Amino acid sequence: MFHIRLAGSGDLAAVEAVVEAAYARYIPRLGHKPGPMLEDYGALIAGRDVHVLCDEGRIVGILVLIPDKHAMLLDNVAVVPDRQGRGFGRALIAFAENAARERGLHTIRLYTNEAMTENISFYEGLGFVETHRAEEKGFKRVYMTKLLDVARP
Repeated sequence: MFHIRLAGSGDLAAVEAVVEAAYARYIPRLGHKPGPMLEDYGALIAGRDVHVLCDEGRIVGILVLIPDKHAMLLDNVAVVPDRQGRGFGRALIAFAENAARERGLHTIRLYTNEAMTENISFYEGLGFVETHRAEEKGFKRVYMTKLLDVARP
């Protein structure tokens, strides 16, 4: 049985390994490393913005959540390739939605690279809608949002 918990400083190497494994396949498609591979996960962990999904004693997924005044930013969700297709991504996003509700936020937002078409379809299947596209920091991004039903526990 898997569980999700806040990442600690001792999880840094595992968090970075999940990100590397999950995003490496996009390097040839993009011609460079995707944005999540360039983040400072030590700082994000120190800021209490990273959660990890553990299964069978191993960190196999990560979630980076950054709350702001009006919405929860789902900054990154990643699952190692050998554990994809088991519902872990959905579980991490459900966790993000609950975290947003607990903070009294009614919206969760995210962005992904426009070349990651399978991610766009995945998010749309979970109720996210595209709001706009823009180039930022050299990345062509698709911005998406989801209004949350705040009546749910």
